[in-house]
Amino acid sequence: MSEVLYERMLPEGATVRIRRLTPANGVPVRAVIEVDRRNSGPRGIDARRTPPPLMAVEGETEQAVVAALLPFVEEDGAVARLMAQRPVA
Repeated sequence: MSEVLYERMLPEGATVRIRRLTPANGVPVRAVIEVDRRNSGPRGIDARRTPPPLMAVEGETEQAVVAALLPFVEEDGAVARLMAQRPVA
């Protein structure tokens, strides 16, 4: 089960989020940054689909992983750099 810990809209309409991957009481806490470009419309409403992670961290608490990832999701430029570094599959 995953849980969204942080989410905001980018200027072009995509959503950047920090999503927890481990269970609510699980330790260590693992979370990822992902950018959902299809967050609106009929294709965006699919709880089973998740975008590929751009970055992942592990920490002792939820607050620790959010603090580690927050600098990368608060700035549009940082999100753009993460997306540019992602290997093309």
